[in-house]
Amino acid sequence: MVKVTYIAADGTETTVEGKTGDSVMHTAVSNDVDGIVGECGGAMMCATCHCYVDEAWTDKTGERQSEEDDMLEGAASEVKANSRLSCQIKLTPDLDGLVVHMPEDQF
Repeated sequence: MVKVTYIAADGTETTVEGKTGDSVMHTAVSNDVDGIVGECGGAMMCATCHCYVDEAWTDKTGERQSEEDDMLEGAASEVKANSRLSCQIKLTPDLDGLVVHMPEDQF
């Protein structure tokens, strides 16, 4: 199991365990974490799973794909350098302890 901490815009922290291979989005949705919606179920067709990867973890989660970048730029609010679609981050043992921050709202 891989622990992930989700930090809401108001600072509320929720730490849950996810399965290796599951996405950060799926882990949030299956554990009822507020702030990650995942309307498209992880098909990269919306940006309702937008998150900000904590600076300490950006190297380990990797860079965005061009399709992910396009979706964020077109459908997410307040896109930053560390913005990611959480459906595109797969949990691995190296990500145990991952911290992601959620934006104030998801569109």
